[in-house]
Amino acid sequence: MKTIRFLVFAIVNLLVLNISVSPLFAKAPTTPKILFTSVREGNYEVYIMNADGSDQVNLTQNPADDFQAVWSPTGEQILFVSDRDGGVRDLYLMDPDGSNIRRVFKRKRKINRNNPTWSPDGKQIAYSVMDWNRSRSTIYIATLGEQKEDEFVMDATDPAWSPDGTGIACSIDERLAFVNLRTRARKHFLPNKAIQWQRLPSWSATGDKLAFSGNNHAVVLDRQHRNEWMDKNTIFIINSNGIGLQQLVDEAGPYAWSPELSPDGQEVLYTQAINGAHQILKIDVNSGIQIQLTDNIWNFGGDWFDPAYALKVSPQPALLTAMWGRVKQNGLPEKR
Repeated sequence: MKTIRFLVFAIVNLLVLNISVSPLFAKAPTTPKILFTSVREGNYEVYIMNADGSDQVNLTQNPADDFQAVWSPTGEQILFVSDRDGGVRDLYLMDPDGSNIRRVFKRKRKINRNNPTWSPDGKQIAYSVMDWNRSRSTIYIATLGEQKEDEFVMDATDPAWSPDGTGIACSIDERLAFVNLRTRARKHFLPNKAIQWQRLPSWSATGDKLAFSGNNHAVVLDRQHRNEWMDKNTIFIINSNGIGLQQLVDEAGPYAWSPELSPDGQEVLYTQAINGAHQILKIDVNSGIQIQLTDNIWNFGGDWFDPAYALKVSPQPALLTAMWGRVKQNGLPEKR
């Protein structure tokens, strides 16, 4: 009887403190999983699949557009973009099985939040906000559970938080750059005009490599000539110190984009048109062997989680057990 009273008391206290029980007990995948976006059911939906492309499952199942899903460092939560509340793109969280969907921010914005990324401790997120009136994209940083948004860097997009937590890789004026979180100092990975349209950086789990998309030809940097540069857009990988640049995907085929480096740095996901529809492929960095992972109409993007590289930073169920144990040890009032 004491045990039952204790559990009831603890759960009631959690509810009073407005602590959500479900996210705390959300189970991370025990095998490598990939999140991606597909329009096979008529609109953008977030899907999950195994690293070999098997067992593709729709997680969001909503008439709204849901996309750009990214794993939390421990794999216990998924952050994604959706326009399900009023048509404006905003950030949402859900559990790995697609349940417990909730907005990140209470305050709505008239401009869209996109391209989310997690800090390695799982406490903060960075994302870009596009202001179409000024044709400007700005990267913001926010602490989860708080409503304050801090402007980080202007004229930048595609943030990717470094695994060591010291800064964010992003695209500034279409050049790949690293911005220090403390000093805001900027450092470009490549010389000016080395590669055009450098976008969408992705880190390895160890932080020693980045994959990104770009164009190896000196095309005119003008959005009126999109077809010229897109036909040659492809996937690259580079060491974090700016050396060892390697082109991974041949330019002979359709343009390639949306790279995602595997946690071990050995493979890269990317999106490419095959028979008129975008599909997700992965390529081995060393051998160059390519494997097509999807074959339904219009699939793109990808975010890779491997439990072998998961960071133990989020609250764990063991912590809750320990908290309850301390409360019990200190004594609880018994109902009379």
